[in-house]
Parts: sequence; C-alpha cells; structure tokens
Amino acid sequence: MTHFMQSGTEPDTFVLPSPGRASESFRPVLLDPARPADAATLAALRDSPLLREVHDRIEDQVAELVRALAPAEHFGPAALHRAVSEVTGGRAEAYGRWVWYPWSGRLVHVLPEEEFRLVRTDRNRGRITRGQQRGLLRRRVGVIGLSVGSSAALTCAMEGVGGAFRLADFDRLSLSNLNRLRAGVHELGLEKTVLCARRLYELDPYLDVEIHREGVTEENIGAFFGAAEDGADDGTGDGVGHGGDGAGAGSGLDVLIEECDTAWVKVAAREHARRHRVPVLMDTNDRGMLDIERYDTEPARPLFHGRIGDTTAADVRGLDRAGTVDFLLRVVDAQHLSPAMADALPRIGRTLSSWPQLADGVMLGAALVTDAARRILLGEPLPSGRHRIDLDELVPARAPRPARHGAAL
Repeated sequence: MTHFMQSGTEPDTFVLPSPGRASESFRPVLLDPARPADAATLAALRDSPLLREVHDRIEDQVAELVRALAPAEHFGPAALHRAVSEVTGGRAEAYGRWVWYPWSGRLVHVLPEEEFRLVRTDRNRGRITRGQQRGLLRRRVGVIGLSVGSSAALTCAMEGVGGAFRLADFDRLSLSNLNRLRAGVHELGLEKTVLCARRLYELDPYLDVEIHREGVTEENIGAFFGAAEDGADDGTGDGVGHGGDGAGAGSGLDVLIEECDTAWVKVAAREHARRHRVPVLMDTNDRGMLDIERYDTEPARPLFHGRIGDTTAADVRGLDRAGTVDFLLRVVDAQHLSPAMADALPRIGRTLSSWPQLADGVMLGAALVTDAARRILLGEPLPSGRHRIDLDELVPARAPRPARHGAAL
C-alpha cells in the first residue's frame, strides 16, 4: 500500500498509540503548548510509559537565535540572558514546540518552525542566502532506492535542499546494508522507507515526508510523481499524529534522485520524469559517476543520454539477472567502469552475492547529488551530462621511493 504523509490542519485531539504501533511509526507529533489540546497531550505523555526521555535545550536554541539575528552584537552573559527572556516571554517551557518521536520515546523541545529553520541553516549563509533557503524549502525531492538514496536524502535535508520528500523502496534493512547505510543493529528488519523518514524527521521535525513502502510500481508511479489518487493513505494509519506544514501530499516533484537497481523502475521513472518535466539525478557509486538529465528544460531528451536507444519500460519488464546486468552495463557504459567493478560484475551470483558498494562512494555520491539538486532548484544553468569525480584519479597513489643506501629501515 502507498502511504502518503499529508500536511494540513492538525487534529483537535490526539490518542496515544499502543506501544506496538508507536514502535512502527515514522512520523513525529508536533505539539504547541499554547493549544489546550496539545497541552493535554503533553501532560498525558509525561505520565505515559511510552515516554523514555525528555530533551529540553530550548534556551540554548533561543540564544543561538538571538546571535543569528544580531551577528555583529557581542552579548555578555547578562545581556544574552535578558534577550532570551524577552524572546520567550519569561516562560521558556511554553515557548516553541514540543516534538514527540514515538519510535524512540523521546520528547524534544524545539524552536517554532521559522526560527528553527533560520538557526538550523544559519551556517549556510555565505553559500546560500536566506531568501534562497526559503525557496529551497518550498521544493519537493523524490528519492527512489534508499541504499545510496537514503544518504542523498539526508544530505539534501541537512543542507535545506527541499522541505518535502517523497521516498520509495520495497526493501528492509539487512546486516549487509550496514557497510553503507547510517543505521544501527537495533534497526535490522526495518523498512528502508521508515528508516529514512525517521532520520529526516529527527533532523528537522517540520519536514513533510511521504513514503511508498512498496517502492515504485506500475500502480503507484503516477501518484509518486503527481497527485494522490485512489488508494492513497493519509498517513494516519500508523496510529500517530501530525508533522509540520509542508508542500502537502499530492504535489508534484521538483527533482528526482533515482538510485535503484531495477531496470523497469529506472526506465519508467525517466519516462514519467520526461512527461512531467522533472530533472533526474543519479549517482552510480563507481568512479563518482553523476548523471544529470534535465527533462525540465529538455522534455524531448533521450533517456540515459541516449545510451539505451528507444528502449521502453515495457521492453525491460521481467528481465532476469543476466538481462538486468546487460542493461545496466549499457546505462553506465561498461568500458568506463573502474577495474574493481569490471572484475566484480561477472562474479555476481557466483563468488559475490551482489553489487560491491563502499560507504565512501555512497557519501561522495550523496554530496554530488545534493550539490546538483541545489544548483538546479536555485535556477543555475546546470546542463545535462555525465560527470565523474574519480578519487583514484584525483588523488592517485604514488610508488614508494626507493630507500637510499644505508638509510635506516
């Protein structure tokens, strides 16, 4: 089933979920202590066994806010204390929002949304202006494939590239994923969509996150790119409350990050992206290869820069392992693979269980994708193309110098 996270009016009442449903949740509850219903929920939470930790550093956050708004002013301790008191009205406990994360049992005190965003992205200034940041937070980023893609989504969110995210993956976290995914052993078996959504919300509780637990399929690909249709879930089925106001469920994507291994999904996603004029970014985790396909400015552009000819999604549906490998080799251009990857491919299914991937390549790919997404969404003239940031070439190994005669070993 497709699960949509819907923004909008918060409910007047909130019922604490059972421990089982709380452990399966992926969406925080935002509570405003100035609202009587939310104040009652806070009181119920504090008396509930579901609550494991209260984290309240709101005065520190307000102090950061004061400094961010007046960077040229040098506050002494007394002046800073007065400024913080003025902002909170002398009632720090009632200022801002309380965020409950059901999966961890944490209740966290944070700044109101606008102030939170201002402080959290304050160190972006000088590279991204506040006006640009506000514009970026109005954009929706789609991510298909949450092994490499989860790092890209998290890096985008950290940088403020997107205020809404739509995530798709059918897989669950396994032990072999921990060589490249930011997760813990206590999360083994968790759906990758849920894992990624939790990480995003723990970074910024005001985000708008939708998840597609079954990945992208023929039935839901239209909804993934555009408006919610029949069968969409409003996100309340996980038994927990409401997230922050965002772009809203059903909004179209502004950029797509495609990081899956399924041939049909790769082609179908680009066919829909071209139809809806959505730019597509892909990192292959080999030799730092980044693909930029600007279907927003080139709606007639051939898929994969023309490397698959007129092949359609229907043509690649149902490919076996060998057929999928052949297709992917056409996409990435086999003659430009790294020696290690070229050696590994024919051994998959014989001496190797799957594609080799390293954490450093995944993190590099996340950085490359985030940089490209930011530049596209800010309107920079970044053209379509294929680029490689090959660290083996940029930072080459050197043969050791021969030791001089008589030198100490």
